[in-house]
Amino acid sequence: MRRAITLLSAITVAAMGWTLGTAQAAPAPPPPPQSAHETSFSAEQQRSALRFWTAERLRGARDMTTQRQTGATETRSSVAAGPRVTVPPVSAPKSVPTSGEASPSVAASSPTPWTGGGLIGTTAGKVFFQNASGGTFACSATVANADNKSVVLTAGHCVVDAGTGEVYRNWVFIPGYANGNRPFGTFTARSLFHLGQYVSTGGNANWDLAFAVMGQVNGRSLVDTVGAQGIAFNSPTGRHVHSFGYGGSAAEGNGERLNHCEGDEYPDAGRPGSTMWGIDCVQTGGSSGGGFLADFDTSNGGGYLIGNISVSAGNNEYHPTLGNEALDLYRQAGAA
Repeated sequence: MRRAITLLSAITVAAMGWTLGTAQAAPAPPPPPQSAHETSFSAEQQRSALRFWTAERLRGARDMTTQRQTGATETRSSVAAGPRVTVPPVSAPKSVPTSGEASPSVAASSPTPWTGGGLIGTTAGKVFFQNASGGTFACSATVANADNKSVVLTAGHCVVDAGTGEVYRNWVFIPGYANGNRPFGTFTARSLFHLGQYVSTGGNANWDLAFAVMGQVNGRSLVDTVGAQGIAFNSPTGRHVHSFGYGGSAAEGNGERLNHCEGDEYPDAGRPGSTMWGIDCVQTGGSSGGGFLADFDTSNGGGYLIGNISVSAGNNEYHPTLGNEALDLYRQAGAA
């Protein structure tokens, strides 16, 4: 079932005009744009998705490519900003192994295997989905702390086709995915949330973000199973950040392992009107939707999501900023 949620409230202002001494009401304002779109899946659809993703189909899924750098059509101020809002991380249950090898000590200017373990090792994962024509694809996502303990952040282009508005189906998330293994089970999406601006602009990457609300596995929520990263909205930019994803190149392990980049972020100067920020490192197809984190602690693998891998250009990768629109979308997902 698909339904659209309008997050912007309409304020009707009565205007008075005078013609021959008679008050005339001004025309009603146009309806506000639809900002958040939700697509829900029934319990049977979720069970079908779980049956669909056999080991063979996981291996055969194509890596969804990051978006190419193209011209933006909106001004830099089009992504609304407001007061900073942060939600803290949640540690993984003590029964979940989170240890790893020594964490990288230098900035990774090209993707390197993440061997540091910690919270990112359980909360980062791989996404699989199917489009209307039957094609199967893979992306990345990260668990974000939310009221319902069931939300992941990913890219808009891993949820919906911006050209047609088609929302993808058989959508699942496998936290901690590694070499085909599903250490914490397969979580099926019960709702997908994307921004209407992403589709209405034909895929403007400023809006290339989405949230998915996942079902339970063995009666336990996603966060109760693997923990969650924190998430921050309207946060400062230009900081040292880390990104994580399942890139599909041979150098990145063919999408079978979690990879890591880090660096000081800078504004995207390649697209007029872009509000994105990026680093001097690029992960390939399959990393789309992987998390960008600030205030990341390499000793425990925890931090705050500030965006997701969206656009690659040359040796750089960029993320949309999480502004007011993303905050509203996140709150809708957290309440679903």
